[in-house]
Amino acid sequence: MTRKPEMAEGKGGQHIPVMLAEVLSTLAPKDGEVYVDGTFGAGGYTRAVLKAADCTVYAIDRDPDAIKRAQGLKAEFGERFHMIEGCFGDMGRLLPEAGMPKVDGVMLDIGVSSFQLDEAERGFSFMEDGPLDMRMAMKGESAADVVNNYEETRLADIIYRYGEEHKSRRIAAAIVRARLEAPIERTRALASIIEKTLGMPPRRKGVKAVHPATRTFQALRIHVNDELGELARGLEGAEAILNPGGRLVVVCFHSLEDRLVKHFVTERGGRTPAGSRHLPPSLDQGPKPTFELRLKGAQKPGKAEEDVNPRSRSARLRQAIRTDAPAIGGDHA
Repeated sequence: MTRKPEMAEGKGGQHIPVMLAEVLSTLAPKDGEVYVDGTFGAGGYTRAVLKAADCTVYAIDRDPDAIKRAQGLKAEFGERFHMIEGCFGDMGRLLPEAGMPKVDGVMLDIGVSSFQLDEAERGFSFMEDGPLDMRMAMKGESAADVVNNYEETRLADIIYRYGEEHKSRRIAAAIVRARLEAPIERTRALASIIEKTLGMPPRRKGVKAVHPATRTFQALRIHVNDELGELARGLEGAEAILNPGGRLVVVCFHSLEDRLVKHFVTERGGRTPAGSRHLPPSLDQGPKPTFELRLKGAQKPGKAEEDVNPRSRSARLRQAIRTDAPAIGGDHA
């Protein structure tokens, strides 16, 4: 299950924002500029940016617990910090509504936080027993609703697509059989069903075994919170609100998310496969690139960071600089 390492505890029990040096280097905070932290969480990136320059940060989070945690930053930084309760996918609407239609940087840190995973009552993890919930905003359809009400084929499709679980059909069939006897309402109950169906992987020396329920829990969380749709909308929102020269930095911890970001910045950076070089330029041009890609591929954390914070190993950072071309928007995505 993908845990955001910025919420993971490193040596000394401190919360470590993953790839913080790289995020700050890309964002390059300057006095007087305005930035958006679309995935506030514990506020690690926001705090670092506010300390790096005399700037302003608008943070967004849909988790009510994150909104409560933001009170400390508000007390510390005053009018330089603004907290918005909502989905970062709506930043193209939320920022203008907050009186800030254009900004100089957007940072996104994609994944579930350790705060969410570590609270059993939130139902994100099977490490501790809790209600099968997984809702980041604490409202709407829960994971228990999905598990107990969706037909078998749809369940299998969700587990395969979002969990990349090749045994999704066996898992979905087992879930349907089990729920005929009693509703599946607890995290440990679901994990046990999957473990009995697939069995535990054999232990190998020096390799930590991955629980067979991990991919299914990830898939349910992504589906319940529409995480990939949220990310796609958030990238388009960033394109709409960034000033020319504005910086976009996205940290992902899973291949599904990273592929989506890679496709977006590649397309918007004008690096999609070109048409025929034999056609006249007027017949071979699409929209002007809305982003400039100064770095090919994704950055990875350094070994020193991985040693201090092992959970950062899966992190991938992608960056892009906004051009002055009109936003392309969702119709062309």
